[in-house]
Order: sequence, then C-alpha cells, then structure tokens
Amino acid sequence: MPSTAEQLQIVTALDVDYLPTADYADAKDKLDIYMPLGATNAPVVVYFHGGGLMYGDKILAQVVAKRLLARGIGLVSANYRLSPGVMHPAHVQDAAAATAWVYKNIAAYGGNPRNLYVSGHSAGAYLATLLALDPQHLQQHDLALSDISGAILVSPFLYVEETAKDRSKSVWGEVPLDWLAASVTPHIAPGKPPMLLIYADGDDPWRRTQNEKLAKELTMSGNRAVRAIEVPDRDHTSLISEINAADDQIGELVATFVTEHTP
Repeated sequence: MPSTAEQLQIVTALDVDYLPTADYADAKDKLDIYMPLGATNAPVVVYFHGGGLMYGDKILAQVVAKRLLARGIGLVSANYRLSPGVMHPAHVQDAAAATAWVYKNIAAYGGNPRNLYVSGHSAGAYLATLLALDPQHLQQHDLALSDISGAILVSPFLYVEETAKDRSKSVWGEVPLDWLAASVTPHIAPGKPPMLLIYADGDDPWRRTQNEKLAKELTMSGNRAVRAIEVPDRDHTSLISEINAADDQIGELVATFVTEHTP
C-alpha cells in the first residue's frame, strides 16, 4: 500500500525539529513539510491545527495539504505546546518559532520564503491571527509582519475577552485584563498583512460575529486587503474535514487569495 506521501505525490519531511534547543514532550516542537513534486519557488502555507489550544496534532493538516498541493501550494503543519501544560502566550510563541524556521529553511524544500502565509483552523487560526497582527512574536525571531504575505484564517476565535469566561482558565488564566491582552483587540491598526477569514454558515453565531467584526475593524483602520467569507453547507468541523469534497469552496478561495497576494 502506498504511503501517505506517495498518495499525495509530494516531497515530504516529517517530524522536523523547529526548536532544536528545546526539549518538548510529545513532539510539540516538530513540524511536517508537504511540497508539490518538483516544486521551485512554490508559495507555502504554515498551518496550525485546532483543538482549543488543549489538544490536536499536526497530522490533522494532511487533508488540507492534499487540497493545496493540487493547486501548487506547499503546506507546513506545526505542532505547538498545549494547555494545561502551558498558558498563553506559550502557544503563539511556538507558532512564531515554527514560522521563522519555515521562513529561513523552506527554500531547501522548493518553497519561496517571500511568498509565505500563516493559517490554521479554530484555535490554530487564532494563533495565525496573532502572528499577523501582533509584531512582537515574529520580532523575537528577527522577522516582521511584512515578511508574511497573508493570513488564511478558518473559523478562528478572536476576541478572547468575549469568550474566555466560557473557556478553560488553564489557557488564559482568570484575570480579565489578561484575556484582553491575549485578544486581537489591542492590535487593530493599519499596516497588517492581507487576511482571508473563512467561517461556516453552520458555525456558532458568535464565530460569525467575531470574524465579521475583525474584518470590519481592520478595514476601517486602513487595511484594504481583508475579507470575511461565509461558506455554505458546512459547520465548524466540516470546513476542514470536507475540504476535499466535490463541493468544497475553501481550496479555491485559498488559491485565489494566494494568487492575488503573491509578491
């Protein structure tokens, strides 16, 4: 039986250590690389899995990789430390380290570091959003927001101050000011990378509200390349689980977004 890599017709590297100076348990400092066969200067998406910052694994991105590879887009899926073992901002610090590793190393795998996107689903999309909005995380690795070509955000939670009280305190703690600091709210300003926010018509109403709110606030702040799009006939889970279905819209949305923002 052919391996996953052979089935996807890709060049792959699995369990690459993006933080060799760390010693995380359960491979939380590892990433998987999926590139189209024969790729040279291919656009690359750095993807973070969902799971409420408490569970999940990089292997969940294989279905996304298959969809994007068919459009000539590479994907790197990175693990990150999870709560309750750590609290914010450890998750996004790991996401920044993974993104920096990809930026500095992906050319060796046929990717273009100048055409790099951050992405994720649910909690992973929240991390990607913070990377695209708050420059401090990438600056720790000598990168700037301008080094990110765009952010592709699938059903994220965004305004932590609105939802943290209903979620595990092991992620953000119990202090409302800390919830605000972990939110997108302090980072609504001009000069952000292009963003594509995708949510489902079957998502929880508050997700729709938060995604549309961020798109509106960023646009009003002077960011013109921001869109929020509702995908019909999907819910929070099937946005990703059905990404290879015949009626999927996300693959085309992502491919168009990447084409529009390729340097």
